[in-house]
Amino acid sequence: MVKNTSIIDFPCWTDEKGSLVAVEAEDTIPFPIYRVYYIFDVGAKERRGFHSHLDLEQALVCVNGSVSILIEDDVASESVVLDDPTRALYVGPMVWREMYDFSDDAVLLVLASRHYEPSDYEKDHGRFQEKARAYFQQHESERR
Repeated sequence: MVKNTSIIDFPCWTDEKGSLVAVEAEDTIPFPIYRVYYIFDVGAKERRGFHSHLDLEQALVCVNGSVSILIEDDVASESVVLDDPTRALYVGPMVWREMYDFSDDAVLLVLASRHYEPSDYEKDHGRFQEKARAYFQQHESERR
């Protein structure tokens, strides 16, 4: 899997009345939640995202329908399909993301560790690649 990403499986309680998933900051979500937003009514051919964050952490949950997420670190990339409201994609700092293949009924819920800060976005892919190489080299040397 791409660095600084993982799948989060939420506990789900189901009975004859339906299903319930509880999401809690710093428990099921590994960070404090300061911002919540959702994306919907995206055309089937549209792509969104095209950026990374310098410090922000996010958990992406497709609470309805399905969406594909392209994620990329300094050396690897992969696509993840979100189509189960009991699973989230954790995306940490310095991970490029692009969302695409939204189903007609898709609702993508995003939980974020910080308030909206335009200065935290890197929207130039070339600069992202340079910053990601430096970021992951620094963090790998800190682990040694």
